[in-house]
Formats: sequence, C-alpha cells, structure tokens
Amino acid sequence: MSGLHARLDRDLARARARVLALTDIDDAELTAQHSPLMSPLVWDLAHIANQEERWLLRAAGGHAGVRPDVDDLYDAFRHPRADRPALPLLGPRAARDYAAEVRAHTADVLARCRFDTDLTREGFVFAMSVQHEVQHAETMLATHQLRAGPPVLDAPPAPRRAEAPAAAEVLIPGGEFEMGTSTDPWALDNERSAHRVYVPAFAIDTVPVTNGRYLEFLADGGYARRELWSPQGWLHREQAGLEAPQFWTRDDAGTWWRRRFGVTVPLDPDEPVVHVCFHEAEAFARWAGRRLPSEAEWEKAARWDPLTGQSRRYPWGDEEPTEAHANLGQRHLEPAVVGAYPAGASRLGVHQLIGDVWEWTASGFEPYPGFAAFPYREYSEVFFGGDFRVLRGGSFGTDPAACRGTFRNWDLPIRRQIFAGFRCARDVPDV
Repeated sequence: MSGLHARLDRDLARARARVLALTDIDDAELTAQHSPLMSPLVWDLAHIANQEERWLLRAAGGHAGVRPDVDDLYDAFRHPRADRPALPLLGPRAARDYAAEVRAHTADVLARCRFDTDLTREGFVFAMSVQHEVQHAETMLATHQLRAGPPVLDAPPAPRRAEAPAAAEVLIPGGEFEMGTSTDPWALDNERSAHRVYVPAFAIDTVPVTNGRYLEFLADGGYARRELWSPQGWLHREQAGLEAPQFWTRDDAGTWWRRRFGVTVPLDPDEPVVHVCFHEAEAFARWAGRRLPSEAEWEKAARWDPLTGQSRRYPWGDEEPTEAHANLGQRHLEPAVVGAYPAGASRLGVHQLIGDVWEWTASGFEPYPGFAAFPYREYSEVFFGGDFRVLRGGSFGTDPAACRGTFRNWDLPIRRQIFAGFRCARDVPDV
C-alpha cells in the first residue's frame, strides 16, 4: 500500500468513526426529527453511504453499486430537510448495514486505484468523499445540539486557561496576495483557481469576539437599537424574536447561562461567542464602530506571509493541524477560550483563525475567476449569486480534512444552528 493509499484509508476510517459515534444512540433518537432545519440522523447516515457509493464505487471503481434503488431517496436536492421524516427511509439497522457494505467495497476500490484519472488523480475523489462525510458529521453534531433531553455525547473540556494576546487588533498592510489555490490536490471546486487580489490596508481583531464582549452589546441595548441593524437584519430580528445568541438564557438573578448538548452551565466570558447569525454579527460590528471582514481580508490575515510574500496552507504554515494548533475534530465539544492556541497564530499574529467557531464574513458566495464545476455542479455552482454569506475557518466540530486556509463554507444570513461566531475589522489608511 502506498503512502497515499494509507493516508486515504486513515482519513476514511477517522470520518466513519466519528459518524458512528454520533449515531450510537437509541433508534428513536436516530429516526426523530429534532428540528425542521435538520434531517433525522438516520437520513444523514444513509445519505453518506449513498454518496460514497455513487462516487467511490460507481464513478471511481466501475462497480454496479449496492443500493441504486435508494438514489432518489437520499438526493438532498430532491427532498428538503423538513420533508425527509415522511420519506420511507432505511431504518437504523438497515442504514448501518448499508454504510458498512459500501465501505467494504470502498476498501477494495481504494486498494486497486492507480490514481490515473481526472477523478482519482492524487486521491481527489476519495478526499472529496472524506470531506463530504465529515461535513455531515458536523451537521449531525448541530442536530445533537438542537435535540432536547439529557446529554448523550461526551468529550473532555476545551482549554479553559490561556493568556489572551496583548494586542486587540492586528494591522494588515495593503497589497496583493494570492487567494484560493490551483495546486492543493484535495481542494474543492469553489476554492479554485488561485488568483491575485489587491486588499487595501485594514485592521482585524486578534481573536474572535468573546461572550464577554458580546454581553456588553446586549447590555447596551444592541437588540433594541434599530440603527445598528441592516433593514433585512432588523426585519429578521423582529420576525424571529431574537434577543440573544441561540441557546443563551438569563436567570432571575441576571446570570447568563448557555446550553450545549444537553448541559447548561454559566456562560464563560472568555469563549468566542457562537450560534449567532450574520445579522447579529453585523449589528455587533456596527455597535463596536467596526465591520465584518471581507472574505479576501480574512484569507489574507490567515494565509499571507509578509516575510516571503507567499500564501500558506494554514495560518501557522503548511503543516497539517495538530492539537497544539487548533480546536478541531470534535475532540472538545465547545470552543476553547481565546488565546488558547498560540502555536496556531498566523505569521501576522492573528489567533484562532482555524477551529473553535466558523467566522461570518461580509462577502456573498461567488465563484472565483476561472471557476469550473468539478466533479458536479450541485456542490457549489447552484449556490452562487444568492443570499448566502461566506464563513471561514472551521469550528470545534469541523474535521481537519475540511478546514484549511482556502476552505469556503456558506450559509443563509439567518442561520444560527451552525457553530458560527465572528471577528471584526476596520479600515485604516494604506501603509
């Protein structure tokens, strides 16, 4: 087995282990719809298997398939999440058996693969399948957060002690940098192609906005001050009745609490705020006299190395993430306090750009110059040009396979169930 075969085998195994851990619960919990925003967990499990069957067995391996009869049932575009509980889904045991049978065939396809086609070159389609599975694992984790009832997940706490960086913001000089990638073999189509972008000078927060800072916004009447919100944001705030981040509650004594995976504890002021929508992030930034960074600003702060003028794969360099760099992979089911990962800072000194919380940017989701859909247009292309906003950086729920300096996530600006926070930026004179 070559090094590439072994790496892909490990990544596939890691992704599956996490999915199985997330579905190691009672059948009633697996088949229930815990929120109309989400699928039943058993749908996700079989959908993961069906996508693997389509791309690794049939497309890459020339296999006849295991269950082509369920292709329609697990087509995410044909069946919106709210409608999926009414479908004749595979039951928990059948879904597990389906996933296991597909994976057994995948092992054979991988072992025989020579990586000599456009789809398989440098292991792309296998890496794409891994990224698909771990993205669903994060979605499934969000479903766990939305479910009611006692906790069913467990993990050690994230780092709770750290020395916050001394500087509140970092100045990023104006100039060009290389955004996106044309060389990362496992990058998805929306990350391509690499292109030069001029970014005027700006300043960006050294760390994500914390719960403590967000509480100041609340105390200053941020949710009642229409002038802080965009027209669309204010309309959504009124219609949805937003008064604080999702899963926050305040007791009669005025103490704020947060619920996470069935456990309610006092709010930690030093954690990054999470479960806020784009509109809330934008209103906070306006209250603070700042703004959200553009996608290009975020990526320059994360990847640009002023010593070489080059863009790096991660803020800390090209080395794969370790536990010293970032809070990733559902090792901890919560953000770490700010300042907890100094080894993961960018060359410019910006911290926690990877892991802990996804970060809303001001940018809509649009194609890069030279974009070409590959291997299917439904991954990215159908979402371009709408109301979607780009998020960057990954969260504590994101696997390292789906988290690099070029990785682009997107969602509607009203969404709060995702593990999203933000940091702010501001204009400065060109330097």
